Amino acid sequence: MINFLEDGEKMIKWNKRFKYPTSSRSVIRGSRHYDLGQEKLPSVTTILSATQSAEKIASLAKWKERVGSIEADKIKNEAANRGTAMHAFLEDYLIGKDRVDLTPVGQEARIMGQRIVDRGLADLEEIWGSEVTLYYPGLYAGATDLAGIYDGQESICDFKQSNKPKRKEWIGDYFTQLAAYAMAHNYVYNTKITQGVILMCTKDNFFQKFVIDGPEFIKFQHDFLRKIDQYYLAQKSIVA
Repeated sequence: MINFLEDGEKMIKWNKRFKYPTSSRSVIRGSRHYDLGQEKLPSVTTILSATQSAEKIASLAKWKERVGSIEADKIKNEAANRGTAMHAFLEDYLIGKDRVDLTPVGQEARIMGQRIVDRGLADLEEIWGSEVTLYYPGLYAGATDLAGIYDGQESICDFKQSNKPKRKEWIGDYFTQLAAYAMAHNYVYNTKITQGVILMCTKDNFFQKFVIDGPEFIKFQHDFLRKIDQYYLAQKSIVA
């Protein structure tokens, strides 16, 4: 089914060509899983968290020690709340709804979300689904913010908030997420997604767009395949 969402002078095309599954989420041994009927699969973020490098774990520990555990938790909670509100605004925007949230975090998130709309969605040509569950049978699952056609290419897109601007080399996990979602989409729906797009806005309303494709995208897919092996090998040792 094809319909159009009018966005000022731009018409955003919705093409519901795929039937995405419904799912629920549960926590198993402290980690998020997706319940998809017969399967309970670990989330992409669960796998990434469980396979973090020792360097990254040490870096996070040093940051927490530097700012203090109370302040660290405050920063993380504020970022999580802001990100949830921004995603809600964008999800509603993409289906033609004007979300009203008069809380301070809601107002802040609305401005950030609108920044992403104004600066990042001009190249969005077709939407297949928004906030949809994707899964690779027997291995993993997750939810992507948007699947469709971006700048002429089949793409997976995610919206991100940040406390400050990022460099590309700092957000490898974001790219790995996109690559994992693309592999799942390609396997289940026989698509050929080879592009990932991150649309990001800081709390100071600074917009950034990051795009990976081609060999770089394939590299992140291979990275995630290695992490899957690492994750399930560790799970076997826990069960044993």
